[in-house]
Amino acid sequence: MHSVLVTMFQSMAHWRVMVKLNKIYTRTGDDGTTGLGTGTRVSKASLRVECYGTVDEAGAALGCAISACEQSSGICRDEIAPVLRSIGHDLFDAGADLCIPIDPKSNETEDGQLRITPQQTERLESLIDRFNAELDPLKSFVLSGGSPAASALHLARTIVRRAERLVVHLIHEEPVQTSPEVVRYLNRLSDLLFVLARVANDNGKNDVLWKPGTNR
Repeated sequence: MHSVLVTMFQSMAHWRVMVKLNKIYTRTGDDGTTGLGTGTRVSKASLRVECYGTVDEAGAALGCAISACEQSSGICRDEIAPVLRSIGHDLFDAGADLCIPIDPKSNETEDGQLRITPQQTERLESLIDRFNAELDPLKSFVLSGGSPAASALHLARTIVRRAERLVVHLIHEEPVQTSPEVVRYLNRLSDLLFVLARVANDNGKNDVLWKPGTNR
């Protein structure tokens, strides 16, 4: 299945290429290696693979949040779910970005290379401002919980945070080959998911607030 993920990201990275998957297993990864979008074989334990694998995990968690929102009503179903579905496409863009290291000697525009753009990050900022406008300021930290949709959004948020930390590490290791815009995008996405979780909890009214020392 790992090879399928790489194939999808390879195709997405060159966004003009039609995706066609007709074989699920290839046996090429049985030695513990996988191919980046460039075709270079690396260990499945490599940091770059861990980065786009975690982005894929975040996308799966986002899918659970979408399902929970669609099974709800009101703003969850009508406004949050469509936003999340749109973000799912962005996460595939991010995976494609990470799957192919930046080659400073190539003309990525001519090559049709897909990268996360500042406009995608700015769109998240606009969404944060829009949904946060109706929320009361917090007076304590929020625990995951409340409605099923809010719980799913918090889970997705924490996985996005992990992906962000890994990409920060990757930038330290491979600064020229890695786009910092991916970090900015993931950072804003985790903030948006936090805000949306509060919205899903009846605009924060059903938030589960942390009470320090409750069980001491």
